[in-house]
Amino acid sequence: MTDSEQREAARQFANRWNGRGNEDEDGRSYWLELLTEVLGLEHATAQVNFEKKVVVNGNTKRIDAYLPETHVLIEQKSRGKRLDQKIHNSGDIELTPYEQAKRYNDNLPYDEKARWIITSNFEEIWIYDMNLRIPEPVKILLMELPSKYPLLSFLVRQDIKKLSREMEVSIQAGDIVGLLYDAFLKQYKNPEREETLKSLNVLCVRMVFCLYAEDAGIFGRRAMFHDYMAAFETPHMRSALKDLFQVLDEIPEKRDPYLIPSLAEFPYVNGGLFADETIEIPMFTDEIRELLLVKASENFNWSEISPTIFGAIFESTLNPETRRSGGMHYTSIENIHKVIDPLFLDDFRKELEEIKAISVVKTRNQKLADFQSKLAALEFLDPASGSGNFLTETYVSIRRLENEAISARFGGQMTIGDVSNPIQVSIRQFHGIEINDFAVTVAKTALWIAESQMMQETENILYGKHLEFLPLKTNANIVEANALRIDWNEVISAEKLDYIMGNPPFVGARLMDASQKEDVNNIFKNWKNAGNLDYVCCWYKKAADYMTGTNVTAALVSTNSVAQGENVGNLWKPLFEEGVQIRFAHRTFRWDSEAAIKAHVHCVIIGFTKVAVVSDKKIYDGDEITQADNINGYLLNAENICVESRNRPICDVPEIGIGNKPIDGGYYLFEKEEMEAFLKIEPAAKDYFRPWYGSREFINQSPRYCLWLGDCTPGELRKMPECMKRVKAVRDYRMQSPSAGTRKLAERPTRFHVENMPETTYIIIPKVSSERRRYIPMGFMTPDILSSDLVFIVPNATIYQFGVLQSNIHMAWMRTVAGRLEMRYRYSAKIVYNNFPWPNPTGEQLQRIETTAQQILDARLLYPESSLADLYDPIAMPTELRKAHIANDKAVMAVYGFSTKMSEEDCVAELMKLYKKYVDNKLNQ
Repeated sequence: MTDSEQREAARQFANRWNGRGNEDEDGRSYWLELLTEVLGLEHATAQVNFEKKVVVNGNTKRIDAYLPETHVLIEQKSRGKRLDQKIHNSGDIELTPYEQAKRYNDNLPYDEKARWIITSNFEEIWIYDMNLRIPEPVKILLMELPSKYPLLSFLVRQDIKKLSREMEVSIQAGDIVGLLYDAFLKQYKNPEREETLKSLNVLCVRMVFCLYAEDAGIFGRRAMFHDYMAAFETPHMRSALKDLFQVLDEIPEKRDPYLIPSLAEFPYVNGGLFADETIEIPMFTDEIRELLLVKASENFNWSEISPTIFGAIFESTLNPETRRSGGMHYTSIENIHKVIDPLFLDDFRKELEEIKAISVVKTRNQKLADFQSKLAALEFLDPASGSGNFLTETYVSIRRLENEAISARFGGQMTIGDVSNPIQVSIRQFHGIEINDFAVTVAKTALWIAESQMMQETENILYGKHLEFLPLKTNANIVEANALRIDWNEVISAEKLDYIMGNPPFVGARLMDASQKEDVNNIFKNWKNAGNLDYVCCWYKKAADYMTGTNVTAALVSTNSVAQGENVGNLWKPLFEEGVQIRFAHRTFRWDSEAAIKAHVHCVIIGFTKVAVVSDKKIYDGDEITQADNINGYLLNAENICVESRNRPICDVPEIGIGNKPIDGGYYLFEKEEMEAFLKIEPAAKDYFRPWYGSREFINQSPRYCLWLGDCTPGELRKMPECMKRVKAVRDYRMQSPSAGTRKLAERPTRFHVENMPETTYIIIPKVSSERRRYIPMGFMTPDILSSDLVFIVPNATIYQFGVLQSNIHMAWMRTVAGRLEMRYRYSAKIVYNNFPWPNPTGEQLQRIETTAQQILDARLLYPESSLADLYDPIAMPTELRKAHIANDKAVMAVYGFSTKMSEEDCVAELMKLYKKYVDNKLNQ
């Protein structure tokens, strides 16, 4: 369901329920319609427990509605009943609807307790976040539902951590900017020119600033921009806006003394936002007038936006590339805090709490003053700043700490006049590098808006003392440049900097354009395998070089590929050798943007430094936090061991290879029905068809079929005209290839580019498999079956080796060192198999593994109609197969001497030590 469809569904719902609602008769229908039609929940009746029983003081009560998946408890009242009014309840007590709901919740089992409590009277929905110390209701009127329905997402989504009015308002603001952008764009004479688009971008930034300034009161009074523009008829609005922009960039002393009063009352802004008078402004239309004065001004309050979120939405809305792609990929505030909290914010919060706990007033106040000075001395850099959301949220967070210190320092005894302006933290402390000129402008504007909002929070602490915001006195130091080609010391000296943070571009090693490849080659001169590194790795290397000899600490977001597969050896091994230490790490999680169109990327966050001694190292894995002695490139609490690409196994085991690679244009491959139709025309070809398995075919136990003519004599081939057509088609396909090697292969069109056809039984291993499976399903194939290059095959392998490969030990190794395709396992011959440290079993141990391995195969045979996808589904996996795997896991762990109580991470740490031992022995041979 799209946003517009949801808004329309919410509007219809609100109209349908307007003026009606009885608790007993309508409650069930009300919530089922809301969940199904507005929030898109399928099978809602099965997911809502109406009239759930709960025992209170020995009496059975019934909860109106309870959603077990999202832990939501709903207390429904009839229309006209106030939600803040106490109502007589059993037990001769009076409770508000919330107190009644909380009473029920307090008597639920721990694992059923509500994360959210809702009270409703059909006209209003009040939401209580039970994670708050004192839950205060977020209120939604029925008729507000078309604009506020996103606030109810927690009803159907388990990943909602908190409600955010800021997010909702900021997204609406982005929609308004998009409408203004489109309406103005139609008025330009040459809308495709780069200069036109730049002018339009600047125009939108300026109007947003004016709309925010009038709502936030920093122009002097509310609706000041609106009233000025409304005084002009549509044909004259362009000239009026140009006059306003000129006035906003002039100090009052230098202005035309004959300005009209409505123009002269505007303050001087400064900061360069209105300095360029050459921007092209098109004529207004009645549509633009209505959008600007009514939708953007009268019907919207810009002072409620989050500058962190809105800055990114704004940049995405006006960036032609993201508009075309529907992109709007930007970082949620929650994810920003995954970076900045462990990087510095947690420590500063802890320090402030310790200072506030000092009982001696004079000592406490001095410490608070010192703390403020400390915050004001910090310097921050985002070397891929985009629209500035990391910088803005960091500024807001630091300023809130400062405001808390100001409040604690003066203890409620400050009166107006005691201090002129106690604010010391400035946006001057925030530095950025961004290649896009418009994003730089947006980032600066977002920081100004953040500065205004934080100043208002300080004013509230100072009992209404007015702090003058305009003219702008400070400016963020955001530079327009390619961060990989500029010396960061030109932005801020490394000796002065404290923290680097950011979210550099996600571009895979095989997806870079020529310019990005050049960046990689320049950053990683003379590095081994630099061509296999993702683009984001450049920021790790550049940050590591920049921080040499300083106390700078960095934390970067990147795709999880930087901590997987070859990248660990290619990137982290040299960085560790140069003195880099990982201070904290968030293991793989899904990095969701706040955009209407979600961008799901699987990421890690890595905090690192070159400080010689680093204590308090932490690994974050979901909600779990682990103290680590050392964090290696796989983000494990283990030694800095990096598994590098290897062509042959480090142990004495059969070699692994890929299956067959035809390069045939698909002419030799058939679905079963296609093969049967072909054989009706060419029955003599029957003996030349072989079952064909790639990863998909093997896991789903649904083979295709390959017409293998490599062993067919010329005489036999010429007797099969349909086969001859296929051979000719393959030859023609290869001849048209831009690859010289493929064109050469056209000389022998019945043969494959890679032929790997074992003469004995072999093990087949899918190259890619779902991460939901605990085990990658492997199996044995007979020589008559052909495997494709989308699987690995191990000829001459034994049942013992199959047992080890199917064990939790090998799977743990694979999960750690393999690369991923999104989150799916991507098995590797050169990284996973060839580096795996095999055990040395006794004869009895080997026999035990052979037995348990055979039990796995036998358990599969009990379900001949089920595919491996069915059998290895974590929910559907049959008991017999699960037990067989557990027995096999124990047998393999026993060979290694591992306790069954060891965690997967513990096992991998021991495997790493064994791997290092094997490698060292090979080097010394």
